[in-house]
Amino acid sequence: MANDIPNGNGAQAPETAPSMSALIQYTKDFSFENPKAPRSLSQQTQQGPQMSLQVNVSTAPLGEDDYETVLQLEGKAELGGETLFAFDLSYGGVFRIQNVPQEHIHPVLVIDCARLLFPFARQIIAEAVQNGGFPPFYVPSIDFAALFQQRVQELQAQGAPNA
Repeated sequence: MANDIPNGNGAQAPETAPSMSALIQYTKDFSFENPKAPRSLSQQTQQGPQMSLQVNVSTAPLGEDDYETVLQLEGKAELGGETLFAFDLSYGGVFRIQNVPQEHIHPVLVIDCARLLFPFARQIIAEAVQNGGFPPFYVPSIDFAALFQQRVQELQAQGAPNA
């Protein structure tokens, strides 16, 4: 039995070690638009399109230790005020988090779980853009810890009493 294996100093292995497991990942919702095709595919320009990207991470409890994290990436490319392409991806995962203090679960979900989902979501977008006739668009790396800290500061500022 795994729980009976002693560690290096003769003590039993702790049953309360924090753990996080990805149980499943999935595309929850996805949309790709190429509204000006085929005209947009032949537009050549010295400067590339102007890209915009919005990132959101949401979470929901599913059971005692199971949680859903959904990474939403919404973006578009514009050239001369016209949309070349647009995408909206909600990519989710179910994670089992055990032996983590309650106050640390939300940061684990929006930082660590989102970080695990990101490469897969990034690949879906790159392939969809390429299949739409454009060079693949690789979503730049996202610092989920910085996004979390920014959101915490925004919430604190909203809840702060007027000075």
